[in-house]
Amino acid sequence: MTASETYMNNVIALAGRVREKQAAPIERAARLSADALLADGFLFTFGTGHSHMLAEEIFYRAGGLARVCPILEDALMLHRAAARSSAVERMTGLAGTLLDDVDAVKQGGVLFLFSNSGCNTVAVETAEEAKRRGLSTVCITNIAHSRRMTSRHPEGKKLMDVCDVVIDNMGTYGDASVEIGGTMVGATSTVIGAMVMEAIVCRAAELCKEAGHPAEIFASANTEHGDEANEGYIRKYKPLVKSL
Repeated sequence: MTASETYMNNVIALAGRVREKQAAPIERAARLSADALLADGFLFTFGTGHSHMLAEEIFYRAGGLARVCPILEDALMLHRAAARSSAVERMTGLAGTLLDDVDAVKQGGVLFLFSNSGCNTVAVETAEEAKRRGLSTVCITNIAHSRRMTSRHPEGKKLMDVCDVVIDNMGTYGDASVEIGGTMVGATSTVIGAMVMEAIVCRAAELCKEAGHPAEIFASANTEHGDEANEGYIRKYKPLVKSL
């Protein structure tokens, strides 16, 4: 079996375990999301480093919810200076500034936070600050990995300690899943995190429809009439979601 086959087998098996073992928190997250949408709130997403990809996963997405607001800070992502972003995510005092810059927070909703280790200061403080501002909080993290880590938060807190709902991506310590000559390759947290988020979106949309208020959904901009279908949502939410 090649390493690529091993990796795909690992992901398939892991997806099955997450589907079985994390069904309850996924359902809770979906219900929180539906309740927020039905109350005219937003879903907010936040991650640092590679986890920022999950913050973008459900934003402005074909078949995705229109009321999604990612919290994207260049200094915490990889495209400016990757090593520097690791240092910044360990700093204190950034959470308030991050949330102050998001006008949609005033309308309430749910903040999804992504961190495989769950031990860095910015994610923990952002979760805590969001709760102070009335948002519900959901994290996707790696519980086994997080338990082995020493928190970088000044009070020793980890993301799984402070969020209302905790979803375990159930990956291995260190994230990589395939051994090649004593070196581990093939991270799983992103693919599993994306699967979980899309599952939550699907269930939240289903719950909204069952409540008699179908969710606003983006079409693919690369389909016939896609731009026209999305234009109204962009015009409606651009004042609150700067990334639109």
